[in-house]
Amino acid sequence: MTVHIGVHPHNPSLYHLSRLGFLEQLLGEEVEWHRIGGLDTAAALADGRIDFGGTGSTPPLSAQADGHDLVYAAVSAPRPGHGALLVRDDIQAADLKGQTVDLAIGSWQTHFVSKLLSSHGLDYGRDITARRAGPSSADDLREGRIGAWVAQGAELFAARRSGDVRTLVEAGDVIADRSVFFTRRDVADTRPELVGTIVKALQQADDWAAANLTEAADFIAADQDGNAEDWYAALAVLPWRLEPVSDVFLAEQQEAADILADAGFLAKPIKVAQIRHAGLDQAVAAALGVKG
Repeated sequence: MTVHIGVHPHNPSLYHLSRLGFLEQLLGEEVEWHRIGGLDTAAALADGRIDFGGTGSTPPLSAQADGHDLVYAAVSAPRPGHGALLVRDDIQAADLKGQTVDLAIGSWQTHFVSKLLSSHGLDYGRDITARRAGPSSADDLREGRIGAWVAQGAELFAARRSGDVRTLVEAGDVIADRSVFFTRRDVADTRPELVGTIVKALQQADDWAAANLTEAADFIAADQDGNAEDWYAALAVLPWRLEPVSDVFLAEQQEAADILADAGFLAKPIKVAQIRHAGLDQAVAAALGVKG
């Protein structure tokens, strides 16, 4: 049997696992890696192109609202320092009303901005113009064409190093900002041990990255945009620790789902606990050596 794994390039755990060989060693089965964007991961799972994937926290909420029969497998520890809302001028969050904000629409950044605005009496869908971030976002912010930009990873540290933008809010001060890993329900029903093995290999990749930050940064800089210095800084702030699905995580996701549904971003309100899989939780906890 060939196991198909989706690799979101901005998910460092999956990214490094795909090149290190840990999963192949543990499984003894053929593994095929599919580089796929975070917003496409749920659809690829649903139609059978991949068996396992990982994104930020928002795509699985959208997938559940759209009726895809997916289940949570594991999550990263919270990621303070991973992302932030950057501005040019000395403004406050309430001053974002009427502004254009660049962000990765549909990712965890949508939840972050929605919750931040809500805490200041503003509405994501009504009070800002959300624009999909791109290569020009940093320059557009510096030159005043947009009011704010959500940056993450190496691009965040590159922007800070330039010295001409400032951090308005750290994402970790507003949301947990976890990586989230998930699979199809039929995979969880029939092969929970497979998913447990994938998560165990992911933790091995995380352990390797935490112990080899310079090599990890050099590799990813050569493959993606950015330089090794900024990638090192971005990787150094990550927790490199995976956890089983917990009640705390589900409460975080339910809060996010309610905020996003109120903002009109989800197709319908959802109950996050409905895609928890008890058997898979047990398999993953055992794989990670976590006692119940």
